[in-house]
Amino acid sequence: MPELESYIDHATLTALIQTARLEDLGPEGIDVTSACFVPAGATGSAAFVSRVPGVIAGLALLPVICEVYGGKVVPQVQRVDGSYAEPGMTLATISGPMRDLLAVERVALNLLTHLSGVATLTSHYVERCAGTKAHIYDTRKTLPGLRGLQKYAVACGGGRTHRIGLYDAVLIKDNHLAGTPLDRLADRLAQAAGQARRLTADLKFIEVEVDTLEQLSQVLKAPIDIVLLDNMPPEMLKQAVAMRDELARKIELEASGGVNLDTVMAIAHTGVNRISVGALTHSAPALDIGLDIA
Repeated sequence: MPELESYIDHATLTALIQTARLEDLGPEGIDVTSACFVPAGATGSAAFVSRVPGVIAGLALLPVICEVYGGKVVPQVQRVDGSYAEPGMTLATISGPMRDLLAVERVALNLLTHLSGVATLTSHYVERCAGTKAHIYDTRKTLPGLRGLQKYAVACGGGRTHRIGLYDAVLIKDNHLAGTPLDRLADRLAQAAGQARRLTADLKFIEVEVDTLEQLSQVLKAPIDIVLLDNMPPEMLKQAVAMRDELARKIELEASGGVNLDTVMAIAHTGVNRISVGALTHSAPALDIGLDIA
């Protein structure tokens, strides 16, 4: 299973939860409802319970959430991120002062249900690619501030991480290539690739987007790692794979655009190496998880 720290460091996660706490409790840190209705000395416990089947992500956040909320609520995690939950399964419990427990509830559920939804949707895409060489990748289409957590959730669902941001890899898209003649494309890309590798020693990869086979034939001559095949139907993807196999077998091919649960299987069977899916993070429905007070 993926390590949370590989996607977001403790300080960044703590700051994120502190922002969520401030947003919910205000600068005075007060839950007015609980202050009026729940006795100050009351204690209790509650369980996070899955209402529907799905892949879980976000349980690793509970200790940090409880820490940011004062450390009086004690979590006991019973499942691990990346595991499959059946309806009615207890995922974790929390215990402590009731006022603190009720304050923790919404932020914990918001993150847990969203991240589990991302992991579950990702797992459906991964299942449809079984038996092919294609792997499912996320994109930069993430919520501001939540990129690390959303990419962690994708990994929990069996997906893979594309570039983290604009800083760790090169993706030359159609807007970058605008105005470059086809017969100069390979030379221009070679220049850009050399410059990129000088700028960033630990560059993850250099990728170029194309939307025609004519562009692909030129791009395959350049010293790059991946070609993104934008909005190509399966038959054209098969032609692209054949061209790659003939001209530059080491370059990976990534399909993107028009990918959904109905089309991903056909795309995977074309022979591409990678399929990137923005919907994993921008359109995943929340997984239904509740907090049941004991």
